[in-house]
Amino acid sequence: MATKASRSAARFMMAPAVVLLLGWMLVPLIMTLWFSFTKYLPLRGDSIDRGLDWVGFANYARFLSSSSFWPSVQTTLVMVGGVLLITLVLGILLAILLDQPMWGQGVVRILVIAPFFVMPTVSALVWKNMLMDPVNGIFAHLWRFFGAEPVAWLQDASLSSIIMIVSWQWLPFATLILLTAIQSLDSEQLEAAEMDGAPVLKRFWHIVLPHLARAITIVILIQTIFLLSIFAEIFVTTGGAFGTRTLTYLIFQRVIDSQNIGLGSAGGVYAIILANIVAIFLMRIVGKNLDA
Repeated sequence: MATKASRSAARFMMAPAVVLLLGWMLVPLIMTLWFSFTKYLPLRGDSIDRGLDWVGFANYARFLSSSSFWPSVQTTLVMVGGVLLITLVLGILLAILLDQPMWGQGVVRILVIAPFFVMPTVSALVWKNMLMDPVNGIFAHLWRFFGAEPVAWLQDASLSSIIMIVSWQWLPFATLILLTAIQSLDSEQLEAAEMDGAPVLKRFWHIVLPHLARAITIVILIQTIFLLSIFAEIFVTTGGAFGTRTLTYLIFQRVIDSQNIGLGSAGGVYAIILANIVAIFLMRIVGKNLDA
């Protein structure tokens, strides 16, 4: 057992890393909160050196009353929900498939996981120029081959297209987590159910799916945290047009395009609040599944 001296030494050695991490998180957060209560327009001569005008909650009220705010929140939630639905359903199917003995199983698993290591910007460029281009894209050639008119994916089905792109990136992550969970399932349960005459769907619904409950909640929690801040795919493909402007992209436009640091910071605080609400909701779900 650890002695009092060893515990003190461990805390002392961990202290620099803890202080650094706290500073790394708290300094940007404090600056964002400060800017959100000020009028900070760099192009109009505002600067920190000369002092910023305090405006209270004016930035929050302006951002909340913007006609783009609630549509961007709705787009964000639809995008997150769509990606989660696709990655979970296909992830479960792929995990079950990859768990079956097959020739070249290791190579197949590597190929399935590979998209997760592709940078989002590169992935979006590949989908935009090589697959979804309405003139020279692969999908356009397939449509013409079958005698159909090519679809301008990023204009006519922009939100669905981005959901497809992001799902392709996150599907390997969900598959890997779910595959690990399936491999930990006791095969004797499935064999006993099969000997009792239970059909495949019942074995999946009553044995496999309950066993995957914890893995599914972990996938939902981790993916949601990252999906709430989707940016690169939208920036590269649609630039926030055609109904694809999420809350993160709206904040980017307020800060970069409008050069309104105070207004963008207020939007950042709203994004933090939204992320915490979603995280608390998901943590409750995770807690219930872990306690079950």
